[in-house]
Amino acid sequence: MTAVVMMAERQEKLSVRNLVADRDLTRGDLRLLFELADRVKTSPGSFSRALPGKQLAMIFEKPSLRTRTTFEVGITSLGGFAVYLDHTKPRLGEREAVKDIARNLSRWVDGVVARTFSHDSVTELAEHGSIPVVNALTDMFHPCQALADFFTLGEKFGGFQGLKLAFVGDGNNVCHSLLITGAKLGVSVTVATPPGYEPKAEIVAEAKRLAEETGASIELLNDPLEAVAGAQAVYTDVWASMGQEYSMHLRAQVFAPYRVTENLMAAAAPAAVFMHCLPAHRGQEVVDEVIDAPTSVVYDQAENRLHVQKALLILLMQNGRA
Repeated sequence: MTAVVMMAERQEKLSVRNLVADRDLTRGDLRLLFELADRVKTSPGSFSRALPGKQLAMIFEKPSLRTRTTFEVGITSLGGFAVYLDHTKPRLGEREAVKDIARNLSRWVDGVVARTFSHDSVTELAEHGSIPVVNALTDMFHPCQALADFFTLGEKFGGFQGLKLAFVGDGNNVCHSLLITGAKLGVSVTVATPPGYEPKAEIVAEAKRLAEETGASIELLNDPLEAVAGAQAVYTDVWASMGQEYSMHLRAQVFAPYRVTENLMAAAAPAAVFMHCLPAHRGQEVVDEVIDAPTSVVYDQAENRLHVQKALLILLMQNGRA
């Protein structure tokens, strides 16, 4: 009996039809996703016909290596196929209304993956479409990345109990996703940013509410050394996200004290791992000696994007249309 049939007989499914933001998933959803991702990773052949003939539209306003490759390879390895829609020019909503795009795609394909500048674009696709929509990165969240990150931590540490993750750098979309998903899983998250570059206050408040339920803690600091103390994972990201390149010169000066070096890693817990969503600007937010060290799990994170997203596609697209 294949794993897919077993899953269907147990009638396990996600509580949501779309993944627009990290807040959409319950703790039960996260458990189900990680369990299936583990099965997909260890026995990929069992899922080669999980989504036979299913069609996935991939809308991208931004460049991509990991996200595009892992979703295209993922849907193909599950028996479906992907159609890539380049929206770098024009962006969503410029040539025709986003709701019209959602309604058209709902007549042609079985799911949508969207990487957009504005979070509202993905929200609107989900609101007006009748097929699953997955946020593949917006200016507010990067939920697929956070799923792969915590799946990786679960592999490395055997679970999430008592874990602390320190995020050092800009309070950006990746930081937002780590805060929300970490709090739901019971992982304490400490964020160290320069003054004025903190994650959005409403995201922090939401993460703190979730952390109260799971026994985790959420803390914002400006001192990176204080933030990484006792952390089992030290995470950083580029100092200027896509669309912020104009501010790179200023940010390079502001964020220089937040570079992840061997000295900063030494302040974390023994055998702490280094994490980065990639692409990395070597010599800026992280030095080569850290990203290339045996304790770096950046390529494990990148690989696990494939397995987690395959699990996500199975759970969303097997259930069909609204």
